[in-house]
Amino acid sequence: MSSGDDVGGIVDQLAKTSVEEAVGLLSFASRGLKLNDESDAKEIVAALKSFKNLKIFELKGNTLGIEAAEAVGEGLKLHPTFERALWSDLFTGRLKSEIPAALKHLCNGIMGANACLVELDLSDNAFGPNGMVGLVDFLRSPSCYTLQELRLNNNGLGIQGGKMLAESLLECYESSVSCGKPLALRVFVSGRGRLEDEGATALAQAFKAMKSLEEVHMPQNGINHKGITALAEAFQHNAKLKHLNLSDNTFTEIGSLSMSQSIPKLQELEVINFEDCLMRTKGVKALAKAIKDTHKNLRTLKLSGNEISKSGAECIVEAIIHKEHFETLELNANQLGEDGVESVKGMMESFGKLGQLGSLSDDEGEEEEDDERDDNDDDDDDDDDETDEDDDSEDGESEEEEEEQKTDGRFNSVTSTPTASIKAATPEEFLQFPSPTKLQQIGEHSSDAFLGHIGNVEDEPERAIETFIKISLVVVPSDEKIKQAATKFADAIMSKLFHSVTPENESRIVNELLVRLGLLKGEDKKFRPPSNLQGPFTVLEHVVRQSYFPKSMKSTLSLFVSKSNSVDNSSEARKSLLQALSS
Repeated sequence: MSSGDDVGGIVDQLAKTSVEEAVGLLSFASRGLKLNDESDAKEIVAALKSFKNLKIFELKGNTLGIEAAEAVGEGLKLHPTFERALWSDLFTGRLKSEIPAALKHLCNGIMGANACLVELDLSDNAFGPNGMVGLVDFLRSPSCYTLQELRLNNNGLGIQGGKMLAESLLECYESSVSCGKPLALRVFVSGRGRLEDEGATALAQAFKAMKSLEEVHMPQNGINHKGITALAEAFQHNAKLKHLNLSDNTFTEIGSLSMSQSIPKLQELEVINFEDCLMRTKGVKALAKAIKDTHKNLRTLKLSGNEISKSGAECIVEAIIHKEHFETLELNANQLGEDGVESVKGMMESFGKLGQLGSLSDDEGEEEEDDERDDNDDDDDDDDDETDEDDDSEDGESEEEEEEQKTDGRFNSVTSTPTASIKAATPEEFLQFPSPTKLQQIGEHSSDAFLGHIGNVEDEPERAIETFIKISLVVVPSDEKIKQAATKFADAIMSKLFHSVTPENESRIVNELLVRLGLLKGEDKKFRPPSNLQGPFTVLEHVVRQSYFPKSMKSTLSLFVSKSNSVDNSSEARKSLLQALSS
């Protein structure tokens, strides 16, 4: 390696270290450290003792034993400013009997410092209900009165662990209220947890009390309609809910109807993921009715794998077709049949929104008329009887609705009105209400108009970053036309921004970009970062490969992107971006 390479590497490391210290991040992520005792943890403890103003402590991708955890916990007692514990994948190869004690030592460190935690991420630690024993006292403590994000994905909590978690959260809320500092949890993640109906029902009681949730991710938990109904009732009390992921649970029509009754009270919803939930046609029609003339902010609706017929899919398309901010509709692996697939595509195309429709390549074909199913094989006989009646009545209802609502496979409102000519849009109109359609309607010379809107990037780089993010958020990676339009405008904006970059404003630019992506907490408490980074990551992948993008920013951006918690469909785009940053 040449001396120039050595210097470049040192500069990159210093820049990375500088940014980490500025945001209060101490990271030992993905080092593969086997930390058995105090001597193994010596480097981490020394770093904790010397670090100033610790806010984020990242330990994921290592393995921690009891004695090492005790030493680390003692180091944490020095940091009352500590806010975010990013400790996913931390106990690989450990005995289940070790984990509760290790967790207690870490949590005792936080409580001993009187720190006020904002985020706790213990995902990908398969500690089961036994692990909750090490967390319950901490989750009830004043250190958790400020908790906003709780991520327990892939922990295998089981029914018992789910109940313990729910009881701890409820006690924390009640004691925090009595102290005048009500727990206001915003993000709850517990996928692949085997919670089942009892665990979900217990958690629903905590959700109902807190009334503060904005994101809930509970996929693949073995929850049936009883648990779904309990959650639906709890969500009615969480009016700020924006992102709801209950995929790969079993709604059946009963749970679907319960959820559809709650959806109208959740007007801020942006993302709904009910994939592989066995909603069936009747359940999906109820959902379509619940969102049709409301939910103006809805961007993503995922309903793949639900045994939906042609008529159900058409109802869903009609429900979302006029939503200004809508971006993505997933209806794959249903039972539309060839006619249904063509009808859905035709409806979307008629409104210039075919690019928002996901693949239908795995459609299972139209269901045969004499196919009889029991809606709830594992439920009581009364439930079975009720569901059978629902199934019997569905076909007659579908035929009647199809006659009334559509002609030639499309709704009358579509076929009776010729497709309108595409209206040109200005950058100002797009920025006020961003959408893929408006981005495509902007004229070919509008790069200059975007730059005019941004103004002097040297004095106000934040405006350029905000505009870039708004453009990238409407991108769907599968739609090349939208992607090309977005990257064209992104090149114009970002090349101008980085053309005038100086060492003085470089950190200002990268900090603003990280804040706008939601990878770094900003000072504006009202700002809400995007819940889906699929578009921004896709456009950024293009940007970082361009010659105008400063190489000095790559390491910092890579650090924060790699530690982001991707629970939505941005994971592939994130992976591609990281590859581009490392090249």
